[in-house]
Amino acid sequence: MESKASHSAGHLEEPIIPQNDIIEDDDAPMLSTYAIEALKEFLAEQNHSTTQESSAEVEEEEVALVTEDWRLSQFWYDRETADTVAKEVLTLCHSFDSPSVACVACPTLYAYLKKINSGVPAQLLEYDKRFEQYGSEFTFYDYNQPEDIPASLNHSFPIVVADPPYLSKECLEKVTQTISFLLRPGKSFLLLLTGEVQKDNAAALLGLHPCGFRPQHSSKLGNEFRLFTNYDPGARLGGWEQEQ
Repeated sequence: MESKASHSAGHLEEPIIPQNDIIEDDDAPMLSTYAIEALKEFLAEQNHSTTQESSAEVEEEEVALVTEDWRLSQFWYDRETADTVAKEVLTLCHSFDSPSVACVACPTLYAYLKKINSGVPAQLLEYDKRFEQYGSEFTFYDYNQPEDIPASLNHSFPIVVADPPYLSKECLEKVTQTISFLLRPGKSFLLLLTGEVQKDNAAALLGLHPCGFRPQHSSKLGNEFRLFTNYDPGARLGGWEQEQ
């Protein structure tokens, strides 16, 4: 397959240097001032194009995840969704002197948080042990054992983002136990990404409201997904959706 760099370079036309812009003397041929400037411009464009392509490749590599495993009900967010939610979480971090974020079953969000701000304290709670690559910021998590979590994480996070693996009330009830275990007492923010069908359960179990922003997945799922929060985001995330 043709590389991006070679493909881009193919669109840059080499400068045409008129024959009369070559000045010869007894030692070696020399280029006129005009020809030298044209050559400099061409080389600058070539370098700029290569730099842009290299940056894009690095950016894609930074957010690369393991392949989705549908048997584990894994469906990664698309880029806009992951970027939007990550930036919202980082905005919330400014509300605390010592912020920390728990990402419950949402590895895409964790990856984007670290891409945007590698220094943000975050913990990924996830069933898939392929994410052990994140080292101490990975905690094995099985929603069927909602509080089988290290005691050191108990009430440690002012910001929790959760994406239950299944669209059932039973699953959300167990994830709710996990959220209660993780959330720091006092001021805290909760974001829940789940299906539209969980709207009433999200309100009853966690007191959450749907936002106007609609999460999307790279696999284009048929189920409509929503983002619910326990705080009014104002103009962000499309605001809280008004009751009909």
